[in-house]
Amino acid sequence: MKKQMLAASAILIAVIGFTRTASAQMSTPAATDAEKETFYATTIENRVVDILKVLNLSDAAKSNAVHEILVAQYHDLRVRDAAIDTRLKVDGKEVNYANRAPLLAAQAQPQHDQFLAKLAENLTPEQVEQVKDLMTYHKVKVTYDAYCVIISGLTDAEKAKILELLKAAREEAIDGGNSPEKSAIFQKYKNQINAYLDAQGHDTAKAFQDWIAKNPNTNNPAAK
Repeated sequence: MKKQMLAASAILIAVIGFTRTASAQMSTPAATDAEKETFYATTIENRVVDILKVLNLSDAAKSNAVHEILVAQYHDLRVRDAAIDTRLKVDGKEVNYANRAPLLAAQAQPQHDQFLAKLAENLTPEQVEQVKDLMTYHKVKVTYDAYCVIISGLTDAEKAKILELLKAAREEAIDGGNSPEKSAIFQKYKNQINAYLDAQGHDTAKAFQDWIAKNPNTNNPAAK
């Protein structure tokens, strides 16, 4: 279990960067709006296809319906995010999660409920859970497993509370505009988990420090 958790953690926190030389910047023309739209459509299509592969639906009609629901949801989220970001810029505010969060909370719920209702018409509750996990990069399992490994002596009630809060994070994070925003949402709930565990008599900060000392080359997905 620990080896599996560490491997998942490494994948989760991997950061991919790139640099471009000045000459490359000068010689490479900026993408046109049409090219950007094509790239976005291809990215979303690939993401949806990957989800459908995991669901492995044998009913072609249901598979096509779920495909359309997922594509529409990603496009709707993009339109919503563009409107929120425009409003923040007009108000002279920086476009970041801290400023976006109140607007997300006000706008996301109706769209969220409609999306899940449409999925429920075509998928079992277990399959809807799979979609939520895939849209949030399996952060519930990765983070839950990390807590179970790092915090010793967790009771069944404490484990249940951790899972409850992580699933609440997932419910909110499926509406996040991008991967960093989803991570920020999960961090908010991880802070709640840490406070809860500390109140139960655990010292989460020390547990995280001890674990990092023993595993210096692996980041801790349960901590900030």
